Amino acid sequence: MLKVENIEIIFNTEIGLVKAVKDFSFHVKKGEIMAVVGESGSGKSVCALSITGLLKEQGAVISKGRILFEGKAIDYTDEKRLHEIRGGEIAYIFQEPMVSLNPLHTISKQITERLIYVEGYNKKEASLKAVELLTLCGIKNAENRLNDYPHNFSGGERQRIMIATALACNPKLLIADEPTTALDVTVQQQILDLIKELKEKFKMSVLLITHDLGVVKKYADNIVVVKNGEVVEKGTCEEIFNNPKNEYTKTLINTEYGSPVPPYSSKEIFKVSDINVKYKLPKKFLKKQTYFHAVKNINFSILEGDSLGIVGESGSGKTSLVKALLHLIEFSGEIQFDNINFSSLTKDSLRKARKNIQIVFQDPFGSLNPRMTAGMIISEGLKTFGNKSKSEINQEVEDILLKIGLTKDCKNRYPHEFSGGQRQRIAIARAIVMKPKVIIFDEPTSSLDKNIQLQILKLLKDLQQEYKITYIFISHDLHIVESICNNMIVMKDGKVVEYGKSNAIIHNPQNEYTKNLIQAAWF
Repeated sequence: MLKVENIEIIFNTEIGLVKAVKDFSFHVKKGEIMAVVGESGSGKSVCALSITGLLKEQGAVISKGRILFEGKAIDYTDEKRLHEIRGGEIAYIFQEPMVSLNPLHTISKQITERLIYVEGYNKKEASLKAVELLTLCGIKNAENRLNDYPHNFSGGERQRIMIATALACNPKLLIADEPTTALDVTVQQQILDLIKELKEKFKMSVLLITHDLGVVKKYADNIVVVKNGEVVEKGTCEEIFNNPKNEYTKTLINTEYGSPVPPYSSKEIFKVSDINVKYKLPKKFLKKQTYFHAVKNINFSILEGDSLGIVGESGSGKTSLVKALLHLIEFSGEIQFDNINFSSLTKDSLRKARKNIQIVFQDPFGSLNPRMTAGMIISEGLKTFGNKSKSEINQEVEDILLKIGLTKDCKNRYPHEFSGGQRQRIAIARAIVMKPKVIIFDEPTSSLDKNIQLQILKLLKDLQQEYKITYIFISHDLHIVESICNNMIVMKDGKVVEYGKSNAIIHNPQNEYTKNLIQAAWF
């Protein structure tokens, strides 16, 4: 179906020519799932984007080799042929559906666009086809949701819409670039099962780009392992997993995350009693006000220097619970933080108390101000809380940069000049530099490669021991939760369904929902 022969891809950048892909070769057979595995910057996405000529505007050229589709070399100077291939014969599912779906257009318009303007469907036929595809991809009540916008859907639903859009013209090859990165384990399994099912139904080939070896092991037929723009190993799943030849492949397969840091004190830093969070629903005419009960009677406590994992599907109440802990939304119940009743603080007292609770968000690129340098971002909190001199603040910024594994000169660079892993380190530095008592991590490693995840987790454990910080860790990756959290809460529909030691819950779950989560996570 697809044959990539010894291609070399060069980018024309400000610093000169950069060779992103070197002597890259692999092939995808009809009806198979081929996985391309490698860390950020390895060239896997660059190669995939080059197949349909999507890198031309970024100054990239295939300087050597060729790409054949159904036995014919793709001519990248023939715009008409490329237009036929894109979306029609080769479809693409991008990593972040919220970015790749147009927020200004309904999903109906986005799915039917090619059907109407290229395939010649009329609007009624295209709408019926859209409903059929959305239903096939698991969107409930699809006919009544055609005029909804992307923000009206959950992450898993948006990914299903992307798949429906990709399938609109019955493609022969589906390229899926990290299609489940930020999704919960159960939703991730649903999406991958769906792709596999649709591959069989439509007799497609699938090129799956991922850093998750668990996904590869369960779903792929063959694997290409990539490092620094080169193919270092390729073969069947069985060959690669049972007998890897390359050292880099061995490292990817045998990565161990280690054990959590034990608490250093028996004193409680957080005590949460009967926390409830309710959101007002739109009020209907002459009807009573109704509420959505997002968090229901939550109770737990955390010791100083300990770590608590909060896991559950989207909509389980994890984020609402954390917002209540930070006093960012209204709640009922009582929160004791460091012997202070957090529930009854004045606005000024609350602001001062928040210095001791920092948060690291899931997407560092979204949470770091693109107009500020790393130094400005890290020092912002120091300037807000305290009266240190400019030189003292500068010294603290340089010290923390070294601590997180970056160099002093990084303080003058902007977020876009760093890799994903480096940006996450800067987000961690911004929190650590305040010397807080508690840091809340919201999916801090979900979009990172396994090797980078390992580096970030090691860094977090080292910092936790050095600064004696308490961690609250929100994640859908149960492997990571087991590695960094001594205790764990499993949430479903706003309730705690299981609470206790992480090891005990993961290796001997009592609740049926927890069992399903663990089964989905352990490919």
